[in-house]
Amino acid sequence: MKKVVQKPPLGRKPRFKRVPFRLIAPNVVTLLALSSGLTSIRFSMEGRIDWAIAAIVIAAVLDGLDGRVARLLRSTSRFGAELDSLADFVNFGVAPALLLYTWSLHEMKSLGWIAAILFAIATALRLARFNVMLDDTEKPKWQSMFFVGIPSPAGAIIVLLPVYLSQLGLVPAAGAGFEPAIASFVLVLAFMVASRLPAFSGKGGGIRVSRDLFFPVLIGAVLMAALLVSYPYEVLSTMTIAYLASVPIAWHLWRRYERAEAAGGAPVDEIEER
Repeated sequence: MKKVVQKPPLGRKPRFKRVPFRLIAPNVVTLLALSSGLTSIRFSMEGRIDWAIAAIVIAAVLDGLDGRVARLLRSTSRFGAELDSLADFVNFGVAPALLLYTWSLHEMKSLGWIAAILFAIATALRLARFNVMLDDTEKPKWQSMFFVGIPSPAGAIIVLLPVYLSQLGLVPAAGAGFEPAIASFVLVLAFMVASRLPAFSGKGGGIRVSRDLFFPVLIGAVLMAALLVSYPYEVLSTMTIAYLASVPIAWHLWRRYERAEAAGGAPVDEIEER
């Protein structure tokens, strides 16, 4: 007996809509970053500290790309923003906390675990506040020049500073009794991440590169990447210390712009043009 196949009525919409690739591309980058962060956790549990750090750095690079890809393709979405926040919590909250615990903080038993947990929680609180602040459309334009609190990717790179210095032989290795100092550093950085301390965002100020400097800047970026691959701990230590040194400068500028706004002075974009 021949089977009769029922055809859908004419004009009926397909069950699943086709989604343009430009809407998927940023989320693919985010998922690649999440995969790198999860792989860092695996390397930490296996004691492969070098690879665990490399995976977090790769996740940070990809995290910086997904938003730019979304804006370039005009494919920003609320789904992408939420996915990015969840990935950031794993990549820059959980992964570095577990790396520090398996590398050194486990020597302090529960106290080391508490320090690691507090850093991960601080990252979650910072990301939640960031998502809420996205809905604030009335904030002054000059505030786009700053992050509120140390951003989670930078926090993940900075909190691993004791590991970099230990690999360079500048601080005692894990198990040498240096754990209380490491835990104190982790707690201080957790406070900086969750606080309202301003930090430079690199999104404001009208920074432009002239055509004459385009190729030197490009060569400088390639050189920085080559140095990072060849001398990872030296470069990461230098970048981390430089970023920490910029925090007081950011706080000073924030206060300056805040006072100028309270006094009814010129907007920041006009100040920067002078």
